[in-house]
Amino acid sequence: MKERIKTLANTYAAEFIEVRHHLHAYPELSYKEFETSTFIQKKLTESGIGYKVLATTGVVGLIKGKNPKKRVIALRADIDALPITEENKVEYRSQNPGVMHACGHDVHSACLLGAAKILNETRDDWEGTVKLIFQPGEEKNPGGASIMIREGVLEDPTPQAIFALHVHPNLEVGKLSFRSGMVMASADEIYITIKGKGGHAASPHLTTDTILIASHLIISLQQLISRNNDPFNPSVLSITSVQGGYTTNVIPAEVKLMGTFRAMNEDWRFKAHDLIKKQSIELVHAMGGEIDINIDVGYPFVLNNEKLTDAAKLKAGEYIGDKNIERTELRMGAEDFAYYSHKIPACFYRLGVGNISKGITAGVHTPKFNIDESAIETGMGVMAWLAVSIDI
Repeated sequence: MKERIKTLANTYAAEFIEVRHHLHAYPELSYKEFETSTFIQKKLTESGIGYKVLATTGVVGLIKGKNPKKRVIALRADIDALPITEENKVEYRSQNPGVMHACGHDVHSACLLGAAKILNETRDDWEGTVKLIFQPGEEKNPGGASIMIREGVLEDPTPQAIFALHVHPNLEVGKLSFRSGMVMASADEIYITIKGKGGHAASPHLTTDTILIASHLIISLQQLISRNNDPFNPSVLSITSVQGGYTTNVIPAEVKLMGTFRAMNEDWRFKAHDLIKKQSIELVHAMGGEIDINIDVGYPFVLNNEKLTDAAKLKAGEYIGDKNIERTELRMGAEDFAYYSHKIPACFYRLGVGNISKGITAGVHTPKFNIDESAIETGMGVMAWLAVSIDI
């Protein structure tokens, strides 16, 4: 079976590189992936795979092998793009101004469509059912995964395990990486508005200096996190936006702060929320200002099931060779695949797409991100192989 999948992945690789080109050229933002969804539905129909639509633009396909009730495996790809202007000079560069597949979701979708074609063609040779999840809105709260779950993506039938891959430009093409346990952080968004009495910069005593208050608060919050968190418990607070003022001689009446808080421990995560709110309110009030603060709770941490991930690592090694399997580093980035991982056994692994010799090294979420497209053959083949070979 493994050799047949390899042969089919090689045979269809060029087709799904072209699929990736199409998706890359016509990216769409989170929850607006209407044309992307239509294209995915068309490709599934061409492969003879039935599907239904969830969460407006999400697509869920189902492939039944022999004894379809024996086991159910889910494979997931995200389909949305980012608000980034592409700088790559390639034929398939983004045709939608200011929108780009800079996180590789076009690659993920192409790999899953390729795996789907392979699995459907070999359905008489494997047992069980494979659920194909093309999910919108990974890049934006509340996360398309949470919506898909709410609308029943993990029901009828319920998967016993779920897999997803993600491009990794720091990993050379032809390699994969795995890690059991917590692998990515939770992510929450912080929005703070500091209000005061604006006025002339030459008369600060007649104002409430919101700029000064904001400066103290930013430093205070960094100390709050570093002095209250166990140093062996990964956690990051970053204030990423300061908006206030418009000229040199006016103290503004309002300053807005935005940032993100990330953690790998749910107890500490929500304790930190309370500390951030308390510190912010008390400091601003003590300095004479008023405050609105909102912490938009985002994705939980990604949890890779140990047994499933270890098994996937072994099976992937059988497919591409043990020398091409590495260990994924801990990352404070976030992924809404986390929602699935807190519901059923999950494995989120990395697909090497970098190629130093070809200069393909740009990171995700950058205007020059691109991949060595030979990774698509590996991605679609391994995904199909894991779906049929893992013992559940």
